[in-house]
Amino acid sequence: MFRSIYLKTLRDYRVPILGWGFGMGLLMLTIFAAFPSVAATPAARASLVALGPSFAWIAEPLKLDTPGGYATWKYGGTILVVVLWPILAHTGMLRGEEDRGSLNVLLSMPRPRVRVALEKVAAMWTALLLMAVIIGVLAYAGSARVNAGLSFADAILFGVNLAVIGAFFGGVGLLVSQFTAERRPATGLTSGLLFVFIIVDMVHRVVPNAEWLSRLSPIYYFNLSKPLVPGYGANLGAMAFLIALAVVLGGGGIWLFARRDIGGVIELPGFLRLRRRASASERPLFQGDWSLRSVYARSLATLIVPTFWWTVAIAGFGGWMVVVVKQTEAELNKLLQGSPALQHILHAGGSSGTTATILSSLFIFLPLLLMAFAVTQASRWAADEEDGRLELVLATPQPRLSVLLGRFGALATSTVVIAVLTLIVTVLAVASEGMNINEGNLAAATLSMVPMGLLVAALGYLFAGWLRTAFDTGLLSFLLVIWFFISFVGPGLNWPEATQRLSAFYYYGTPVLNGLPVGDTLVILAVGAAALVVASARFTRKDIAI
Repeated sequence: MFRSIYLKTLRDYRVPILGWGFGMGLLMLTIFAAFPSVAATPAARASLVALGPSFAWIAEPLKLDTPGGYATWKYGGTILVVVLWPILAHTGMLRGEEDRGSLNVLLSMPRPRVRVALEKVAAMWTALLLMAVIIGVLAYAGSARVNAGLSFADAILFGVNLAVIGAFFGGVGLLVSQFTAERRPATGLTSGLLFVFIIVDMVHRVVPNAEWLSRLSPIYYFNLSKPLVPGYGANLGAMAFLIALAVVLGGGGIWLFARRDIGGVIELPGFLRLRRRASASERPLFQGDWSLRSVYARSLATLIVPTFWWTVAIAGFGGWMVVVVKQTEAELNKLLQGSPALQHILHAGGSSGTTATILSSLFIFLPLLLMAFAVTQASRWAADEEDGRLELVLATPQPRLSVLLGRFGALATSTVVIAVLTLIVTVLAVASEGMNINEGNLAAATLSMVPMGLLVAALGYLFAGWLRTAFDTGLLSFLLVIWFFISFVGPGLNWPEATQRLSAFYYYGTPVLNGLPVGDTLVILAVGAAALVVASARFTRKDIAI
């Protein structure tokens, strides 16, 4: 495995191949195996078919009374989380190695730059194909258990479609990383584009006559292939189009990499270039600058820009959900008039109404996004220690505990700001749409995101006491994905409550319907506080960067 750059890179991807491949594959197997209990009676199947068009913004409802159709409609979009790994891998394979200095050593060997980049990209595509095979085999095994009528070829094409969209966004990440000085901004920009493209793809299922806009999203072409749906199959033209785009984007990234200095960036054309301003690390700071008064103040100053953009994303998504819920409610009201059974199902949560019930089911995505923000900032803490930046801070008369708590306090302040602004935007959106939502419950649902974000941040600080940045970020991200799938998939698959309690989202509850779950919120705060205490004890006693 050390005979070539290709084999060495492929070897480095062995854990993600097995982890993501078996993780996503077992998820599909479980969904197929649980379908008979979800649609145990003809009435239950009829309800699924009837509800599908009202929730078409999730995905196009096709043959929901079949295991493959149900899995594609309800979970097909969620499984796109697998795309996050190729984004991280592509932004790290060149720019990330430049940050660490390891690429300098590799290029000192008699290897042309283009060959080095091509072998790394080829290894990435091979890894995606191996992952696709694992996912496809397990999906086929699950469909065979319930006689879903899925062929082996269709199951493999399901995995290949995931690999293709992963290769596309990986190519985007590789190209974007040529214009950024560090890996982290490239990863953030590419992940942000993924989020935007998912929303753009939803538009044509929410707004009439807007399919032209959704065609600008690669997710639209990903969704044209539905290999799990009986009789629908894969759209080979759409898959070929995405592959061609991935080749163009990846090729463009390699071409730019071969023509720039190592550690340098590609300058944009003059008409696209913004007026250059000195970065925070380049601008001189006078002795009386407010951000130099404490570690907390300096950390808060560095968080202003990321806090702004994450607020735009999270608050914007909250407002978009209100629009989606309003349209879904209108469709459901037509359906409910002739179906007392469906009225009972949708109002099972109480007397809050259809609107609150739907909004509550969507609000779980807001704490997920805030927790993702916490992952990025916990990763920055680990990276600052690994790269030696904390040594400069600790060379001044600053107690270690004060440094850690100052950084964590700044992160806590940012999470509160994001939550409050999200609440304001959501309340304004609800008022503009004329929706009848309990304002106290809406405030509880928005502000109780803060303990969730602080829990993830505390765990990230804890893991950083023993793990390097890459492992810390990977473990934290994987834990977040596992939690989300337990809470998002578990109830629909009738998983036992003991299993669902393993997810932090279980303790978030349904505050839009039932208000703030005080006891569960205290559990989250207690676990986060315990993690922070252990992280503090470890940091004050360990060697830096060990």
